[in-house]
Amino acid sequence: MKLLRSSDLGPYVFPGIPAEFTNWRDEARAWKEGVALLEQSYHMTELHLRGREVIPFLSQFAINKFDPFPAKKAKQIVLAGHDGNMIADAILFREDEEFFRVVGAPFASDWLLFNAQDTPFDVTAEKDDNWSVQPHPRDVFRIQVQGPQALALVSEVAGGSVPEVKFFSVGEMTIAGKTVRALRHGMAGTPGFEIYGPWDDQQAVREALEKAGEQYGLRKVGALAYSTTAQESGWMPMPLPAIYHGTEMKAYREWLNAYFLETIGSLGGSLVSDDIRDYYVDPIEVGYGGLVDWNRDFVGRDALREKAANQSRRKVTLVWNDDDVSATITSSLFGDEPGRFLTLPTPMYATFESDAVLDGDRNIGVSQWSAYSANAGHVISEALVDTSLAEPGTELTLLWGEPDSQRRTVDAHQVREIRVTVAPAPYFDKVIKRDQR
Repeated sequence: MKLLRSSDLGPYVFPGIPAEFTNWRDEARAWKEGVALLEQSYHMTELHLRGREVIPFLSQFAINKFDPFPAKKAKQIVLAGHDGNMIADAILFREDEEFFRVVGAPFASDWLLFNAQDTPFDVTAEKDDNWSVQPHPRDVFRIQVQGPQALALVSEVAGGSVPEVKFFSVGEMTIAGKTVRALRHGMAGTPGFEIYGPWDDQQAVREALEKAGEQYGLRKVGALAYSTTAQESGWMPMPLPAIYHGTEMKAYREWLNAYFLETIGSLGGSLVSDDIRDYYVDPIEVGYGGLVDWNRDFVGRDALREKAANQSRRKVTLVWNDDDVSATITSSLFGDEPGRFLTLPTPMYATFESDAVLDGDRNIGVSQWSAYSANAGHVISEALVDTSLAEPGTELTLLWGEPDSQRRTVDAHQVREIRVTVAPAPYFDKVIKRDQR
């Protein structure tokens, strides 16, 4: 707890792109109203797994089903610890029979890399760190084209030859004379694509999309707007990995060094506990219950089954009261007893944010990744709250601040109460849930 609570590392900063290409509000509206180009080439960690027995290897640690899983397909991979709490999630691409990519935040890749080093299975693992660790050419660039006009734009630049693939399947197309692969998915209930290809081909592909995108009102999305995508889609990104306790994880903790975010990351927010386990989440409560393959063994299976039978929290969206948000901002700038400064669009101070949610004086949940949604017109956050209080419209209180903060990145302040209202997760009905992957 002292390690995490004293780290001066702030919230995750998306590397490789500017904060804004135009302005973050219109950039965020683009994936809901028009078409947006989102950059993923720099902040995504990749783990490349090769060999005849990648699936048996992954089956030891992932809670989700793998049968069927043909080449040119992707799926959500969810990893649990020995106690059934969640370590990480990521997207697993099967490029061919013996080549897989784990793509996402570094926590899933790190845990799998550690376990691959002495596995008896025919598997080799190579990590391709993101640009937060080391700027370098990568084997592929990766971009997303999302929004109601995404299909029309991609179809035009691909010469009308967009592959007809099912949701979360991968097809190939040609853009500007370059062969690329495209994962079919969507952010706003309309067709969208995650396009990737050889690193050296990226400029030609981007130029083709940007030129054709002018007539569709294309907006390139900068780091500020990108950080607000999760709240609208109902995905809870970067919960604290369940690795900081217990003898089972001791070897892994000792293996991690200062190049790993798990080591240098910070824990912040108004939820205060001496028990690190109070900051963990489990895969069932964050929405992955339908993915679990109970018919085979994996790390944490028995503990997770017990959690599944005794669920006490549900994932929701919290809509922060506009007046309370405004008053907090005003007090932080002009008040004698300032609240903690509320940065927009992403008001977080730590790598792992955990804010207490109250019903009266009773702590009934935790709010995590928060942001101002230009599409919702409010600050919203993903939260886990007591199931009896999870119905939309329920009014609760969020504590905004960090009591007795040990981190220099946090200004002196008074903890303030912000009224919040429970809403569904995902917030927008048309947003495609990530747990369908």
